[in-house]
Amino acid sequence: MVLCNLPAEKIRVVQAETGGAFGGKEDYPSIIAGHAALLAMKSGRPVKIVYDRLEDMTATTKRHPSRTRHRTAVGKDGKILGGEIDFTIDGGAYATLSSVVLSRGTIHAGGPYYWPNIRIRGKAVATNTPPHGAFRGFGAPQSLFAMERHMDRIAQAVGLSPVEIRRRNFLKPGETTTTEQTIREKIDLGKLLDRALELSDYTAKKARFAEENAVGPIRKGMGIAAFLHGAGFTGSGERYLASVVGVEGCADGNGTVRVLVSSTEFGQGTNTVLCQIAAEALGLPYEDVRIAQPDTNQVPNSGPTVASRTAMVVGSLVRSAALGIKQTLIAGGMIGGSYSPEEFRAACRRHISEHGQLRSYARYEAPEGVFWDDEKYRGDAYASFAWAVYVAEVAVDLSTYSAKVEDFVALQEVGRVLHPVLAKGQIAGGVAQGIGFALYEKVIWQNGRMQNGQMTNYIMPTSADLPPIRIFFEEMGNVHGAYGAKGIGELPMDGPAPAIVNAIEDALGTRFDSIPLLPEDIFEAVSAGGER
Repeated sequence: MVLCNLPAEKIRVVQAETGGAFGGKEDYPSIIAGHAALLAMKSGRPVKIVYDRLEDMTATTKRHPSRTRHRTAVGKDGKILGGEIDFTIDGGAYATLSSVVLSRGTIHAGGPYYWPNIRIRGKAVATNTPPHGAFRGFGAPQSLFAMERHMDRIAQAVGLSPVEIRRRNFLKPGETTTTEQTIREKIDLGKLLDRALELSDYTAKKARFAEENAVGPIRKGMGIAAFLHGAGFTGSGERYLASVVGVEGCADGNGTVRVLVSSTEFGQGTNTVLCQIAAEALGLPYEDVRIAQPDTNQVPNSGPTVASRTAMVVGSLVRSAALGIKQTLIAGGMIGGSYSPEEFRAACRRHISEHGQLRSYARYEAPEGVFWDDEKYRGDAYASFAWAVYVAEVAVDLSTYSAKVEDFVALQEVGRVLHPVLAKGQIAGGVAQGIGFALYEKVIWQNGRMQNGQMTNYIMPTSADLPPIRIFFEEMGNVHGAYGAKGIGELPMDGPAPAIVNAIEDALGTRFDSIPLLPEDIFEAVSAGGER
C-alpha cells in the first residue's frame, strides 16, 4: 500500500497454499512481491518473479548467527543464585526482523529455570552480509542452546549429574520467569524429566556406554535438554494486532459452515485444525465445515501465520466466533441447546431467509491477568508457554570424526493435542531441522555473499541421516487456547541441538561451544586435547 502509493481498497492479496514456511515467508516474500508489483505498475503488464535454487539460497534471509555468554553464581547445593547473560545476534547489513528475533531470544535465554537474580543484555549488530530474518524458533534456539550447554557445565562444576542440576532449578508454579512473569500453569517439569529419562532408557544406556567407550573407535553418549517456548506474539504484540476471525453459516445454501481467517496453510495443518475447532464448537461433523482461501477481499485480518499462534490464539477466536453463530440461532428460537446437524442446517437456512447473512466475528482481547509493560520490558511475555524435555543418543566414529544421532526422544507439554497426527508431524519435522542445525547446515559467508548456496555444498540431513524420532506428549492444560491447545510449531526447533551436543560431549569428554558441529570441528577439538 505504501510502496505502491495506493489506497487500501486498491490492494488485494490472495494467498495460495504453498510449501513449508519456517519463517522464510514472513518478511522476505513481501520484498519479492513489492518488486513484482512495481514492475507490473511500470510495465502495465502482469509480472511473475521466480527465484531458482541458487538465487533463493543466496538472497533470502537466514537464521541470525549468535553468540551468548553466561556468568552464573551457584550454591553448593546446585541451586542457581543469580547470573548475567549477554546475547548478541548478527543482523546483517540492515534491520528487518532483528529487533523482534532479539526480543524472543533474550526472553528465552534463561530457559525453564528459576533465577532469583538475573541480568540479561541483548543486542543486534550490523555486519556485511545480507540481512538475517525469521527462522523457526525466532531467536530462542540460539539462546536456549547456550543455556542448555551451560547447565551441563554447571553440573560439572558442582559435581552433580546433568539430570540433577536441572531438577533442582526447574521453574515451579508460583515462581517467576526472567521477565517476572508468574507461572500460573499446572506444569511439573520434574515429571516431564522423569518420563523422558524412562522413555529413553537414559540411566542404563549412559552406564553401558561408559563401559563400551573404553574400546573401539565408536564413542556413544546421552544428552538432555529442557526448554520452554512462548506461544503467540511477544509482550503486547497480540493486543496491538487485535486479530479478528469470522465464522459464516450456510453461505452456500447447503448447510456448510465457513471459517474466515487470514491464517495460511503451508503444510502444518492450519486448515484442518481450525475446521476441527469450529466443528467441535458447533457440534457438527468435520465435513460440514470448510475454510475460506486467505483473500484480503474476503477474510478479516487475523494476523500472520507465525509465532506458534494459530491453534492457540486464532483457534480460540474461531471457537468464540462459532459459538456466536450458535448463540444467534438459539436467541432467535431457531434451535435449542441441543440439536442435530440437520436441525442446525435448517436453522441456518431459515435465519438467512428471514434476516440475511449469518456471520459472527470475534476479536482478540488479552486474557485477564496477562499484562506486559513495554517500557520496563517486564511482565507476562506470553499468555502461555509450551515445555519440553528432549533426550539424544549419539554415536561418534573416531575414524571419520562424524557424529550420528541414533535415537531421539521428544517429550513435550503443549496443552491439548487437537490432532495427534499433525502434532507428531510438527515435532518430527522440527527435530529433523534441529539435527541439521546441530550437525550439518553451515552457511559460508565470504565478502558479504553466501558461498555455498547449492545442494551440492550446503549439506542437509537426508532420511538416512535421521534416527528414530520417538514423540510423546503430556497434556497439562492451557486455559487460554482453544480447548486447551498451546503453540507447537516452533518448540521442537529449540531442543535438539543442545541435547545432541551434550551427548557428544558425554561421549568424548571434549567441550564444544558452537554449532554446526562438523567432523572437522570434532577432529580439531579432540586433536587439541579439549577434554573438559
